[in-house]
Amino acid sequence: MIDPDSRYADRPIDTLVTADGREIRYIRKRTLPRPDAMRVLTEVAVQDGDRLDLICARTYGNPGAWWRIADANEALDPTDLVATPGRRLKIPSPI
Repeated sequence: MIDPDSRYADRPIDTLVTADGREIRYIRKRTLPRPDAMRVLTEVAVQDGDRLDLICARTYGNPGAWWRIADANEALDPTDLVATPGRRLKIPSPI
């Protein structure tokens, strides 16, 4: 079961049948959204000691939604987003 808030919640589950007949279930690859197509809810400045989960808790009320901010700011490594205090982060609409 996939958490409904997960970035994989809307991804279909496929089954691969191996040559020996075993079935392996997997989630289809997720394509990253285009950041310019995302609706920005607000922007926040990173504070000293901030973490992405803390920013998400303050803005969304859900610390597990960090991946939405990472997608909107084109971050492959989410820790890069909070490395520089004062950096402005786009906070996309959760819908």
